[in-house]
Amino acid sequence: MTNLRAEAVAALTQRLGHRFQDPALLEQALTHPSVGEGAGQGARTPPDNQRLEFLGDRVLGLLAAESLMRRYPEADEGDLSARLHALVDKPACARAAETLGIGPALRLSPGEAKSGGRRREGALGDAMEAVLAALYLDGGLEAARQVFESAWNDMLRSPPPRAVVNPKSALQEWAMKQALPLPTYRITGRTGSDHAPTFTVEAAVQGYPPLTAEGRSRQDAEKAAATALLKREGLI
Repeated sequence: MTNLRAEAVAALTQRLGHRFQDPALLEQALTHPSVGEGAGQGARTPPDNQRLEFLGDRVLGLLAAESLMRRYPEADEGDLSARLHALVDKPACARAAETLGIGPALRLSPGEAKSGGRRREGALGDAMEAVLAALYLDGGLEAARQVFESAWNDMLRSPPPRAVVNPKSALQEWAMKQALPLPTYRITGRTGSDHAPTFTVEAAVQGYPPLTAEGRSRQDAEKAAATALLKREGLI
């Protein structure tokens, strides 16, 4: 761990407001899968954050649903679902990670660091979920809840974006109203392991610049790309 990264981890720990009984959990949560890539057979590599990300995704879903139920007692299921989706998608997790300053604290391979991994939405979002899992395992649900309520506070107070429930349908309807061909989606990248991949998908509408977005599945990435395109065109 370099001095700069050590300082970033210390600052992050302070912002989290939790003293880890097992600091290795936080270190694992901040370790990108690229750290182990390219290691020789039999070489010992530090555990990456993919298993913690798996758990953190579920912890985040519970915390978000719980908070929405409490904050919006009159909201119906449709409104709650729209808000939930906006809180747990990759861009939301990345924004929360930026709020906490997770980027500088990430443990990356030299190549990933040089290519901008500390600012990459996928890396930030995955690490944010892994950090929530580390907090849950080390301090219980309350430790994770306090960080969630703080890091997601602005997003929790914002109105749910329109068309977020089915952005692909909204994008399709917009294209049809303009007598344009249906939107197209193309996988432009895939990273991570087979059990926890991250897809990058490009969404395109004829006559408009395409946009790319990431997701844990092809479907999630397509939805994220459609949402990004709708936002750029001022439709949501």
